[in-house]
Amino acid sequence: MVLPLIPTEYPTELDPYSRAVTAAAERVSPAVVSVETRGRRRGGNGSGFVFTPDGFVITNSHVVHDAQRIGVALLDGRELPATLIGDDPHSDLAVLRVDAPDLAFASLGNSSALRPGQLVVAVGNPYGLAYTVTAGVVSALGRSLRSQSGRLMDNIIQTDAALNPGNSGGPLVNAGGEVIGVNTAVLPGQGLCFAIASDTAKHVASLLMRDGKVRRGYLGIAGQDIVLGAAAARRLELDDRRAIVVSSIEPGSPSDTAGLQAGDVLLAFEGEALTGVDALHKILTSIDLSRPYKLDLVRKSERMSRIVLPVESAE
Repeated sequence: MVLPLIPTEYPTELDPYSRAVTAAAERVSPAVVSVETRGRRRGGNGSGFVFTPDGFVITNSHVVHDAQRIGVALLDGRELPATLIGDDPHSDLAVLRVDAPDLAFASLGNSSALRPGQLVVAVGNPYGLAYTVTAGVVSALGRSLRSQSGRLMDNIIQTDAALNPGNSGGPLVNAGGEVIGVNTAVLPGQGLCFAIASDTAKHVASLLMRDGKVRRGYLGIAGQDIVLGAAAARRLELDDRRAIVVSSIEPGSPSDTAGLQAGDVLLAFEGEALTGVDALHKILTSIDLSRPYKLDLVRKSERMSRIVLPVESAE
């Protein structure tokens, strides 16, 4: 029996999948940072990434919340002090600032264009192992997840790209190296990993950079993006088929008081179309919380409206 020869050298040409993963990782890695914190009793670590050329960094709120000192380490070996610009436990996002020249930065992409099955790559620092790369696919979109503050985060990306402690705050990127999510949580032993959509991150980061906090209206619902069927949209005379389906209502919340129910399909808030959860979040960060608003919705094929009085979200 003649045994096949075992090649002594590996081929230099990568297969298409490997080329896509390595190209995405090489594009984003220079912008990824290791975040180290010091508190009154202990320290912590996580990941983040520079997203502007002048040194603004996105990470998770739970990585830096209540930290007394924050530092970041760059891929080129530089170690820099960081200033907390603001953090938002509700969305588990925070913005830091570092002062250094020649910073590489990552581009925030369009998470609304994602599709289940799409290739994604995660870069971070799990267990302190710097610039670890994992790859997988978008498993599902529009998930809801509780942040460490106890509040529900909506429009979460589920992925099977392996994440571990220390990946928190790092980028989830598409094949083009654009950031389409901020890694935030893992269900241990389940192979389920989650990231905050980049469209949410863009909006929250802009508010944190402007005000240092997010003043948010609270309705007390958890919801998911849906697309209504063409026939239903025609019957309801809707120009846009996108909407939000309510998955649960917090007891005693403004939505509960207004009579909303799980299964309601939300169409508009004070006449402004609700094309998705992100659209509702943006509305709730810009409204006057001293007055009531009209919610247009569909319940069991019947179109109706409810009056709701949002309250300020407690951080």
